[in-house]
Amino acid sequence: MKLKLDVATVAALTLPAGRNEVFAWDTECEGFGLRLRRRQAGGLLRNFTVQYRNGGGRTRRITFGSADKLTPTAARAHARKLLAKVELGHDPQGEKRTKRRQAERTFKSVVEAYLAAKKDELAPVSHRIFKLYLTGPYVRPLHAMAIADIKREDIAARLTVITHDHSSNTADAVRGKLSALFAWAIQHGYRDDNPVLNTVRPKRSEPRERVLTGGELAAIWNSCADDDFGRIVRLLALTGCRRSEVGGMCWSEFDFTKGTWELPKERSKNGRALTLTLPPAAIAIVQAVQNKGRDQLFGDRAEGFTSWDPGKQALDARLGDAVKPFRLHDLRRTCATGMADLGIEPHIIEAVLNHYSGHRAGVAGVYNRSPYAKAVQNALASWAEHVLSLAEGRGKADNVIKFA
Repeated sequence: MKLKLDVATVAALTLPAGRNEVFAWDTECEGFGLRLRRRQAGGLLRNFTVQYRNGGGRTRRITFGSADKLTPTAARAHARKLLAKVELGHDPQGEKRTKRRQAERTFKSVVEAYLAAKKDELAPVSHRIFKLYLTGPYVRPLHAMAIADIKREDIAARLTVITHDHSSNTADAVRGKLSALFAWAIQHGYRDDNPVLNTVRPKRSEPRERVLTGGELAAIWNSCADDDFGRIVRLLALTGCRRSEVGGMCWSEFDFTKGTWELPKERSKNGRALTLTLPPAAIAIVQAVQNKGRDQLFGDRAEGFTSWDPGKQALDARLGDAVKPFRLHDLRRTCATGMADLGIEPHIIEAVLNHYSGHRAGVAGVYNRSPYAKAVQNALASWAEHVLSLAEGRGKADNVIKFA
C-alpha cells in the first residue's frame, strides 16, 4: 500500500487478517516505508525501512528505527540521507553487513584461523612460538577487538608495555609475529592495511655473554625451593637444556630403566629429537616430582610449566645480592662453557645442546650421523659432578665416573 506516512497514518496502520507482514510505502519519498510484522508473542513490530537497488541491480532493504521511538518526519529525513548515499554509489545495507561481520571477526578469531592455516607450514616449535606470542598475555588487550578496528596506536601501545614488562627483544619478536598475522589478514580480506607498519621497532639488545661463576651457580642451586620452578632450574643447570624443553617434560619421554630422557622433535627448537642419558642427580630430581595424573611433570596446564616470572622473582628475592642479575638461559651458556673448561670436546658439547653447527654442520653433518651417546653421557656426568661439588662446597670435582 502507498500513503503519506505521518503520525496519524502510522498510528492507524494494522495488519490485515491472515497476514504476518505488510509494507506501507510513503508517497512523498520513494523507497521510504514502514514495515509491520506480527510478533510471535502477540502485538506488532513497526519499523521504518528504506528499499533501493544497489550498483549490481539487486534490491536491498535496510531497517533503521522503530515507529514507537522515531517520528515519521525524522525517519523520512534519515531515509533521504540513505537514498542520497545510494545515488553517490554507496550500498548502506551492504556496508552495514560488512561492519557487522567485521565486529564479529575479532583479533582472537582471526588468530585462531591463522594458526590453523599455518599449522602444516610452520615447524612445530615455530608454530608454538607464534601461538605463545599471539594468544598469550602479550597482546591479550587486543583479543576482543575487531580485527578491522585495530590501529597503529594500539600496536605501538602494546609494544611499549611489552618492552617495559619483559624486554625489547620480546617486544621485537611480538612485533614480527603481529606483522606476519596482519599481512595474512590482508590476503584473506579481513582488513586493508597492516597497522604494524611504521611502528617503532624495539631495539634488540646485544647478544648476552653472561656466564655464571662457580659461586653464583652454587648460590642458585642452593636457593632453589622444593617446587616445580626449583626443580626445573636445577635440571637446567645440570643439562644445559632450554627452559621450554624442561618445563614441558612429559613422563612418557622417560625410560627410568635406562635412565634416559627423549626430547621429541616436536618440542625441540630445531625440530630434531634428542636422547640424553641423564646423570643420577637429574634422575633423582625427576623422580621426586609428584605425578599429577597427566603426562606433563610440571605446571598445571597441558602445555607444562608457565609460571616463569613469579618463580624467577621469588628466586631472585632469595638470592639477594649473592648473584648479579641473570636469566635462566644463562644456565645453558654456563653449562656449555663449564664443560669446555672441564676439557670436554666442542663437538660433544654441541651434541649435549642439540646444536647442529660447527662439527655437525655442512658435509660433516651429512655423513657423520653419530649422536656420540656415550661421550654425551660422560659429559653430563662430569658436569653434574662439578655442579654438585660446587653446591656442596667441595670445590672442583676431582673424581668423575666415566662410562665405557
